[in-house]
Amino acid sequence: MAVYTDVSEGELGAFLKNYEVGELLSYKGIAEGSENSNYLLHTSTGPYILTLYEKRVERDDLPFFLGLMDHLAKKGIVCPLPVHRRDGAVIGEVAGRAAALITFLEGMWMRRPTVAQCREVGKALAALHVAGADFPLTRPNALQIDGWRKLWAGARDRADEVEPGLVAEVDRDFAELDRNWPKNLPSGVIHADLFPDNVFFLGQKLSGLIDFYFACNDFFAYDLATCLNAWCFEKDHSYNLTKSTALLAGYRSVRPLEAAEIDALPLLAQGSALRFMLTRLYDWLTIPDGALVQKRDPHEFIRRLRFHRQVRSASEYGL
Repeated sequence: MAVYTDVSEGELGAFLKNYEVGELLSYKGIAEGSENSNYLLHTSTGPYILTLYEKRVERDDLPFFLGLMDHLAKKGIVCPLPVHRRDGAVIGEVAGRAAALITFLEGMWMRRPTVAQCREVGKALAALHVAGADFPLTRPNALQIDGWRKLWAGARDRADEVEPGLVAEVDRDFAELDRNWPKNLPSGVIHADLFPDNVFFLGQKLSGLIDFYFACNDFFAYDLATCLNAWCFEKDHSYNLTKSTALLAGYRSVRPLEAAEIDALPLLAQGSALRFMLTRLYDWLTIPDGALVQKRDPHEFIRRLRFHRQVRSASEYGL
């Protein structure tokens, strides 16, 4: 469930008076997502998405997120665009929350992506990295290793309740990452959360990228490693080499990888799996049942983390 803040028709009407989007015809909450409250609006000028930014999104970060969407769209990346208010601003307020009105993107996300779709995702990710090269704003990645440590500190005491032996496993992961995490890989703006539910397709054609609210500056290859975690594991937890080969080939057709990026990919994939396991584990252990924040089972990423620990070369991903 991803409507954490209810918006009345009166509140929404007052909010929309600041925009030239016509008359409100209907609106409804969108159930998917886990960070913000989202509504689908239909007005006399067309459909829009209203996003209310909840406590996990800092208002000071919104100019980066919304400005990045504008910048990428001008560079040819298909993504939603923030609608400017009559006063030129893109950030407003409704129901006590910072909010933005976003253009509607046609398409649907794939619960079981095909090999061809994985190739298109690779191309789109590389195009995003290239397009973001001259974006003037920067935002550090709050979920780098130091951020992972904070999550682990809040979950470590109870982690073995979720999976026996998990404490020892993750402690070893941190020791390895401390020794070997790369320092000088090519970097720039990354999406940082390009999971299937953030990529829309019309048939086999990729129709756009959404949800830039984890975007930041970090290694391009780390973003690519996150896509391997997000797109290349099947429902039975097996790793699909055909899909990862296609995704990596699609990426390299737009932006070639340096040798150092290829060498670092197994460790980056391990780190990415750890990051998503820890956010899920922390929520699983600390958020009470019935709370508004959506909790996701960490076991899925515990398995992925174990897979990446055994990888010795990027050739095992299809490079």
